[in-house]
Amino acid sequence: MGIGVSIFLIAVGAILRFAVTTTTRGLNIGVVGLILMIVGGLGLLLSLLFWSSVSPARSEREETVIREELVDHHHHL
Repeated sequence: MGIGVSIFLIAVGAILRFAVTTTTRGLNIGVVGLILMIVGGLGLLLSLLFWSSVSPARSEREETVIREELVDHHHHL
C-alpha cells in the first residue's frame, strides 16, 4: 500500500466517521470509518518506514569506499 492510498483511506475513514450521519441497520458507518482510518494510518507508517530504509541518504552512509593503490612494478632492488 502506497502513501497515496493510505492518505485516501484516512480521508474516507474520517468522512465516514465524522461527517456521515446516516444510520443503517446491521452496519455502523462510524466504526467502518474508524477501521479505515486505522488501516490507512498503519499503511502510511509502513510506507514511510520502507521509504526511509531505501532513501539515498541511507545508501550514502553505507557506501563502501574502495581505495586504489598504485604499485610500481618496475621497482629495482
